[in-house]
Order: sequence, then C-alpha cells, then structure tokens
Amino acid sequence: MQFIVLDMEWNQPWPGSPSSQKVLPVQIHGEIIQIGAVRVSADQVIGDEYQQLILPKYYRRLNKRVSSLTGIKEAQLREQGKPFPQVIEEFRRWCGEDCIFLTWGFDDIGILKENMELHGVDHSWISRWYNAQLIFNAQTDGSTAQKALKTAMAIFEIEPSRPAHDALGDAYHTAIICTRLDLRRGMEEYGKAKQKHEDGFHGADIPGCIGRKVFHGYADKDAALKAMGSKENLCPLCKKKMRPSRWVSQPGHRYMTMSKCSKHGEFLVRARLVREEDGTLRVSRLLYTSDSEAAASYRAKLERMPPEKKRTLFWKKRAKKAAERQR
Repeated sequence: MQFIVLDMEWNQPWPGSPSSQKVLPVQIHGEIIQIGAVRVSADQVIGDEYQQLILPKYYRRLNKRVSSLTGIKEAQLREQGKPFPQVIEEFRRWCGEDCIFLTWGFDDIGILKENMELHGVDHSWISRWYNAQLIFNAQTDGSTAQKALKTAMAIFEIEPSRPAHDALGDAYHTAIICTRLDLRRGMEEYGKAKQKHEDGFHGADIPGCIGRKVFHGYADKDAALKAMGSKENLCPLCKKKMRPSRWVSQPGHRYMTMSKCSKHGEFLVRARLVREEDGTLRVSRLLYTSDSEAAASYRAKLERMPPEKKRTLFWKKRAKKAAERQR
C-alpha cells in the first residue's frame, strides 16, 4: 500500500464569456491545467514527485484570476502542456498499484472525476480516496472548520519551502502534514469525521444561532443560494417564506443575507457551500436572530460597501423583480 497526495489547479471561464456558455458533454466546474502529486510510503515517508501542465481543450482562454493566483500563463500551457488523456495515463503509470489518494479538501477529487468523464477516461482506479483535511481536524482541534493549508502548516509549525497555489507545491506541503498524522487511524475513523463535517455545525452552541439544517444536491452556487433565499428560506416561527436581502460573501465559501418575515421580523441566514464527491454542492444553513453578532457583521459589511456598488446592486435587484413580475 502507498499514499498518493494529490493537488491540482484548474481554469474556469469568466462569467458571461463565450467559453462560459459552451455546452459540454459533461458538466464540469473547472478544466484542469496542472496536476502535482507526492508519493508517501505505507510507513509515511515522503518519496518521489509528479508534476505536469495540461493543455486545456475547452476553456482555452486562461482566466486572469487563475493566472494571477497560480502564476501559470497561456504561453506556458501551449508550450509545455500535454493533452489531458495523455497526462492521466502517465500519472496512472507513475502511481502504480495499490494506491490510496489524499487531497486537502473535497474539490480536487470531484474536479478530477469530472474531467476524466469529459474525456472518456475511466476513473475507477481513484476510488480509494480520503480528504486529509478531515483527518487533520479529527486529530488536532476536533473542529469541522475548513482550514486553509497555510493554517494547518502553521499549527504544525511547518515552514513553507515550495510556492503556494502550485499543484506540486501544495501537494508537497500536504504530504508533510500527512506524515505527522496517524493515517491508518484516520482512515478507520473517517466515516465518523465525514459525518461530523457534513453536519457542519462544530457540535457547539453558536451565539445567536436559532436554527441549523443541511441541504444537498445543488448544481452550483447560484442554484444553492437561490434555494436558500426562496423555498428553503422559511421563518422559524410561522414557517412562511421570508423575503431575502442582498447576499454578502465571506471567506471559506460562506454567504449571508438578512431575511424578513412579515409577521416576525428579520433573521440572518448564513450558508456554507461545500463541494461533495459527486460534484454537487452541500449547504449548511444557519439562522440567527437580528440582534446577533452575525447580523451585526452583515450590516457592517453592507455599510463598508462602496456607494457605486450599492447603486449597481439596487438596480440589478429592481430589474430582477421586474422580470419576475412579467413571467
């Protein structure tokens, strides 16, 4: 048995661009442009490495944010990138037999399977997979919070020696963390850790929180937030639909909005979005009183919003309501 610690970088089309409107044979949340992996032996010793750039086939124009974050340029992909099926075959040969895959978070394995399905490549050989983040949480502070790789490194006092947001660099740092965990015990207890994560509420009381619920099966962020602001946006007292305000983003794929019940007043809705193994989104929804710290944070964030952005949001909201009335 051996562990393969895997990380990837992927490109996403800019919203509204021609690439974003392409109809693909398989829906993907990003096209992989770089793969990096580090081998860790059964006795948890770091071994050899694998890295390769991938020439995109569908989203050929590199998103500027992706390029800025990763440092990857379109010219690099054209000159050094190889077609996805070729890279995956090379990677499979490098992995060898009897592999257990480890990633930092849930996104990578879902994106990898989507890309393999898009290119008609079998992915049954990557079925043995664990989110190392859950094992780390279970063996450190016991929380369900999604910790950044940088945070976990700081907790273990690991000095960064490779670039961040580079597939091999992130895989290498993840591998170091994995060597300091009890991976065998982590795999045995993984089901319990995963269920705790899916509950998504840390197992403790949260000041001002009066409601907690988990929802599954949303295709993307827009679908998830639409549901949280409409059919799932019910008053905790009378169970009637509440009217949402503007969604405001927070770190860690979290969003919040103030919702109003005509009878019982305002409540703050917070939604945390998590990518599941099948590529859909899970939402952990929390409901807070209007006088809670969470609600105060929402109001403060709205106040800090630039006036021009407020005006843009106002007119977008009016246009949306007008369109809904015409239906």
